[in-house]
Amino acid sequence: MRVSVVVPTYRRPEQLQRCLEALAAQSLASAEYEIIVADDADDAGTRWQVAQFRRQSQRNISYVPVTGRHGPAAARNAGWHAAAAPLIAFTDDDCVPEPEWLDSGVRIFSEDVMTVAVSGKTIVPLPPSPSDYERDAAGLESAEFVTANCFVRRRALEMVGGFDERFRVAWREDSDLHFALLSLGGNVVRNDAVRVCHPVRPAPWGISLKQQKKCLFDALLFKKYPGLFRQHIRPGPPWDYYIALAALVCAALAYGAGHPELSLLALAIWFVLTIRFFWRRIRHTSHSPRHLAEMAVTSALIPPLSVFWRIYGALKFRVWFV
Repeated sequence: MRVSVVVPTYRRPEQLQRCLEALAAQSLASAEYEIIVADDADDAGTRWQVAQFRRQSQRNISYVPVTGRHGPAAARNAGWHAAAAPLIAFTDDDCVPEPEWLDSGVRIFSEDVMTVAVSGKTIVPLPPSPSDYERDAAGLESAEFVTANCFVRRRALEMVGGFDERFRVAWREDSDLHFALLSLGGNVVRNDAVRVCHPVRPAPWGISLKQQKKCLFDALLFKKYPGLFRQHIRPGPPWDYYIALAALVCAALAYGAGHPELSLLALAIWFVLTIRFFWRRIRHTSHSPRHLAEMAVTSALIPPLSVFWRIYGALKFRVWFV
């Protein structure tokens, strides 16, 4: 066996079925790989689904329930710890690997013994007029390293201790592994021939507000790898968010202190920054009334929410992070 494929999942049977069907259709000989479904929900329905698929497809597929800590990082750890091959491939349950995915990934490692990890091309199909959420998801196509599509040598995972399970949501746990692997000194390469498709799931109105909570994990990643964070993630703080929030606070304080002119000036600064943010988000996205209304509301609320969760993360992980 040459490669073990780890698929973390959490109560998404339709997406998981589509992913498993794509994995069963790989051009790599079936005896050369195994599939491990790491179920973060420890769900009886998912266990039954995997058993049914194993019988129908006659593929080497196993089910691993996740216990203890939960989240995608913990699920991937449970998966690769149960793997038998020296090479681990990671994808997500909502991804569709192309037929040559495993063959292309395995070939890179056989040709270069210094390579410790490979990140492939993650294709995100978009409609002609995408939403801001859809366009943001398409950033996966240009990301340096994503666990939706990567291969890592098992010994490298063992050396870095796998995924940091403090990353409890699907955010920055892949960058954390990437930075840990870079610290080993081996080759971490990008190869666009290793391809998976990542369709964008429907999202509720205002999803960008809920996503701001993920910012707290930026603080954890920064604490562990400050130099790499500034080099690969964000070169500096989001000063426009801080200035917008400061202007709003100043407007309220000035008004309360009986200085309406100063309050209006601060409000004008906040308004200009908010309109600028709003325009940046809608330039290449849908201009439907519903989407424009969502962008207007969330563009005003994202800066204070983002700053709150950044400060919360700094306090939680005890790091100076702005």
